Amino acid sequence: MRRICGRRASLLLAAAALALWMLIRRLAGTSGAKPESESETARVQRYYDAFASRYDAGMGLVERLLFAGGRRWVCSQARGDVLELAAGTGRNLPYYPPDVRLTGIDLSREMLDVARRRAAELGRDVDLRYGDAQALEFPDQRFDTVVATLALCSVPDERRALSEAMRVLRPGGRLLLLEHVKSDRWPVRAIQQLLNPLSVRYAADHLNREPRSAARAAGFEIEHDERAKWGIVERLRARKSPYGH
Repeated sequence: MRRICGRRASLLLAAAALALWMLIRRLAGTSGAKPESESETARVQRYYDAFASRYDAGMGLVERLLFAGGRRWVCSQARGDVLELAAGTGRNLPYYPPDVRLTGIDLSREMLDVARRRAAELGRDVDLRYGDAQALEFPDQRFDTVVATLALCSVPDERRALSEAMRVLRPGGRLLLLEHVKSDRWPVRAIQQLLNPLSVRYAADHLNREPRSAARAAGFEIEHDERAKWGIVERLRARKSPYGH
């Protein structure tokens, strides 16, 4: 009986966390409607431009509930020339080692403005620029580490983004991810499937992404993969072959 009650409580907590996530993201104030001529990438950009001033306040509680310690886990492992995909408002900046050479890109110029202010307050030297993770404007084998935290859920084509990450990494380079993902527990997964259409429409946020599979498809070798919070939070470390393919 205690086990059954515990499972029910876990499901309720998972559902509540997902609902909270969607509600906070919805507070950006956009309708979610997409003009016929607008691409999905442009819609995501428009959404985050509108959400930029609220993002940090909204994410604080969600991170404490679901992702505590995740940013530190990812950033502490970054080495050398580092590229952060969808750097957003720069919430990772305090956690990087001081000796990395950091570049961050994001689709939203409004989010980048917040990140630049944060970098200045921290005294952090970082090259923050407008860019699309699905079509990186960097040469092949430019970086030692690629980082993405709570980012692939909003990239329209996460497989394309990971293929680009593979391209710009040097042989032996690392991919470091913190993401909310499709749960490996069927009751939670069922809830995610029900909520996903609304989340994608109103929050530009996919609840059922599978970064591990996408990273493997891009050619990465998985070194570390762990799940938490009813299987919806994933920390992943992967590597590009030292032979460059």
